[in-house]
Amino acid sequence: MNNTLKNWHQFIETRSPKILDELLANDVIFYSPIVWAPQEGKQITKIYLMAALEVFGGENSNFKYVKQVVDNNQFILEFITLIDGVTVNGVDMIEVNDDGKIISFKVMVRPLKAINKVHEKMGEMLEKLKHQKGKP
Repeated sequence: MNNTLKNWHQFIETRSPKILDELLANDVIFYSPIVWAPQEGKQITKIYLMAALEVFGGENSNFKYVKQVVDNNQFILEFITLIDGVTVNGVDMIEVNDDGKIISFKVMVRPLKAINKVHEKMGEMLEKLKHQKGKP
């Protein structure tokens, strides 16, 4: 399981979609801090995580994990970052299966001002990714 966590941190550093492909189980479920309905499956989860990486950890970002709790096959990673002058504090709650693949990824964000900013920026990024994908 520690390999999974190590690989997750490597994904955050390198932004390599290949690492993400290796980490996610086919039946992974993503829980957004904004969207009520869970997003099911590897492809949609990958899209959300790649978009989040851009929003939370863009080129000039100061995104960093400040606390890490590991309990068997679950990780809770607390993060902090600044988006358009708004401090965002949250946690990534990650559960992995026996093969070390991520089967559940839940993001919680605070305070309300941060949630509103994340909602705005994620909407923009998902729309951008959708249009890029639709191009021949």
